[in-house]
Amino acid sequence: MRRRTVAVVAAVALLAGGCATDRSGALGPAPTAPPPTGAVAPTPSPTPSPTTAAPSGAVPRPSVSVPATTAPAASRPGTVTIELWYVRDGHIAPTRRTRPATVATSGLALAELAAGPTAVEADAGLATLLPAALGITRIADGVAVVGAVPGDGDDRVRRLTEAQVVYTLTQFPTVRRVRFGAGPPIGRPEYADLLPPIVVTAPTIGQRVTTPVVVTGTADVFEATVSVRVLDAAGREVGTAFTTATCGTGCRGAFRVTVGYRVGRDQVGTVEAYEVSPADGSRTKVVAVPVLLVG
Repeated sequence: MRRRTVAVVAAVALLAGGCATDRSGALGPAPTAPPPTGAVAPTPSPTPSPTTAAPSGAVPRPSVSVPATTAPAASRPGTVTIELWYVRDGHIAPTRRTRPATVATSGLALAELAAGPTAVEADAGLATLLPAALGITRIADGVAVVGAVPGDGDDRVRRLTEAQVVYTLTQFPTVRRVRFGAGPPIGRPEYADLLPPIVVTAPTIGQRVTTPVVVTGTADVFEATVSVRVLDAAGREVGTAFTTATCGTGCRGAFRVTVGYRVGRDQVGTVEAYEVSPADGSRTKVVAVPVLLVG
């Protein structure tokens, strides 16, 4: 009996071995070795340009475009739009420039500031007090360190010059304050008294606009009411509107208003922002921005 049982077990084992399925591939393809540290499997995404390529051994990340300036207009590819603050009628006033892109955007802004306004901007009353481009020593912890502003003993001229630099540099997200020479860091609030009652940030001087034109800026005016009108080449009023700033009568608030206009052809025109005098209804605190009106 014992010999018969052993024979049966042996037969069953041989039968199972002969009928077993080949297990190579039964669990799927063999796993591949993990990629080396820092390596990334190739993807069909385009090859990054030299300026956006990831460092060696780093994992590429999607490119994120960060605006170089606070200006609302988008820059063309390969260019950067910067905001420049010049002087007009004893106050500081903004304009914008589009220039070839560079990694040293803050240095570019200071060079443009020192170079002065364009002919169109100068005709509109803009000027610069910066005698030469200040060198930026470093930018760390939100503070840009530049050279001291040369002065001639006039405190207001010195402050206007510094305000040009501070407002121009603090448009960049890496700069919140500016240190002149060995002085303390200074920000925009220290120069708020050098802003005019109405600041127009858009449109900018010489800009080509279509109807309706969007007018933006800040203001500290009576009951926060900002009025806007569009004038054609002959000085005729071809569009009007008004809006309320977010604050007014003793505090500065932001405003945005859309103004429709009608002209028969492309022509030079003017966008005016102003306060209506509570005393006699006249236009006061006028800011005139020459533009090209598209018919």
